[in-house]
Amino acid sequence: MIFFGTDSHSLITLQSLVDAGYKITAVVTKPDSKQGRGQKITPPDVKKFAINHNIPVFQPTKISDINEDIKRLGDQRIGILVSFGKLIPESTIDLFEFGIINIHPSLLPIYRGPSPIESAIKNNDSQTGVSIMKLTSGMDSGPILNQTIYKLSGKETRPEMYETLFKAGTTALLELLPSILNNSIQPTPQNESEVTYCKIINKEDAWLRPETTTASQAECLVRAYIGFPKTKISIFNNDIIITKAHVSNEKITALDIDCKDKNYLSIDELIAPSGRTMSAKDFLNGYNH
Repeated sequence: MIFFGTDSHSLITLQSLVDAGYKITAVVTKPDSKQGRGQKITPPDVKKFAINHNIPVFQPTKISDINEDIKRLGDQRIGILVSFGKLIPESTIDLFEFGIINIHPSLLPIYRGPSPIESAIKNNDSQTGVSIMKLTSGMDSGPILNQTIYKLSGKETRPEMYETLFKAGTTALLELLPSILNNSIQPTPQNESEVTYCKIINKEDAWLRPETTTASQAECLVRAYIGFPKTKISIFNNDIIITKAHVSNEKITALDIDCKDKNYLSIDELIAPSGRTMSAKDFLNGYNH
């Protein structure tokens, strides 16, 4: 079994596979990258884990470059891919007897692409979920082995949903693996007529534009973008990050933001320019001069 993954959400599954007694022949992850304010070269979380468990690590810039490395490791029954961040070519998928199995945090074919969790929160969906699928060379287009539905209350945040859905996906994967490996379960093709896509989120998406956004949409954005890209707005000539807010139909303070629908996004908590997290009241006392 070879594991493909990069970040802390991948690590949830990798750790569980090791704990369940599966032998991980190698870990494939992205190259080390610059992180944080100091732009220090940092290895992916799964690389650190693999090194600590004496598992070989491959970090190709081009995925097909590892095909010969995989062949040298001997016949591989299955690959597992979680939050890897790159498309896998058919030539690599074909090296595995049972292909590569992927955990995708949406109810495919809804939200194919890189930001399904953020999209479900941002769009105020009533439910989301996690799909276990067989990888193809297309983006999230492979047939489905299992889906777990998760009802949304309208209060979920991005970090909370990442942990919830990847844990649920890992549980489902571990339950399915014996059936996959003895060939007693067959996947179901996705319904192409129901496909929707989500986009890459970038730093420019952080800036709240209340003149084109309803108060309810703005509140959803705050929850969807916690951690990254973080919902920002400028108040009293200070750029702040909104971490908690609610919808209001009246304006009481300068931290009640006029929105497109004549309602207000009322900020409850924020990160000030100092980097300190504080209540709206404390910010008004310290910065409203």
